[in-house]
Amino acid sequence: MTALSVNINKFATLRNARGGDLPNIVKAAQDCEKFGAQGITVHPRPDERHIRYQDVRDLKPNLTTEFNIEGYPSENFLKLVTEVKPAQCTLVPDSPDVLTSNQGWDTLGNKSLLNEVIQELHRNSIRVSLFVDPIAQFVEGAAKAGADRIELYTGSYAANYTHGREKAVEPYVQAANFAQRIGIGINAGHDLSLENLAYLRGQIPFMDEVSIGHALICDAIYLGLEDTIRMYLEKLTKK
Repeated sequence: MTALSVNINKFATLRNARGGDLPNIVKAAQDCEKFGAQGITVHPRPDERHIRYQDVRDLKPNLTTEFNIEGYPSENFLKLVTEVKPAQCTLVPDSPDVLTSNQGWDTLGNKSLLNEVIQELHRNSIRVSLFVDPIAQFVEGAAKAGADRIELYTGSYAANYTHGREKAVEPYVQAANFAQRIGIGINAGHDLSLENLAYLRGQIPFMDEVSIGHALICDAIYLGLEDTIRMYLEKLTKK
């Protein structure tokens, strides 16, 4: 089964818009777990515009599923991750001012940096995933840098899904098959939704995990969080 990790950044965005503690981030994460999510993802950014560093610290002792922390490997980020020691750290190449992750690593040009960071995270018993575009050379570069998994950036797939899903998914299938052949695990994320998730999973049934936040939280406004998570899980288990 492909695991569902719920990215809870948008809960923090809502809280920060008003101040105070509504919604409570720890409770939101625990509810996601209670409703069936197999993991919780956060992406703390330098300006703490949604998830704050203290949220990350508060979450760790209160979660029962896999904790995944995403971010650019700055000094402060790595200090936080090695302090908290999540099950997984997903490294992304975002600049500090980017609105949302919108591209994968050039794992060849950044091999030295990534290898150094991955070694540090491995010393702390943290599994490492690298955010990459569906390009074989970058998948191979991730493996050579020492990553345990890749996370396929699915923004292009989602954008082109309604224009022809077969063509949209093709590079992802090729990249995933290559990753499987060279022995690196496969995650996926970005703009995955109830509309496009089942097809992606059907074409790549051996994916380890998907990380979904924005669309899932938007659906929960209308459908409720429990039913929404159930529906996403169904998309990941359909034959």
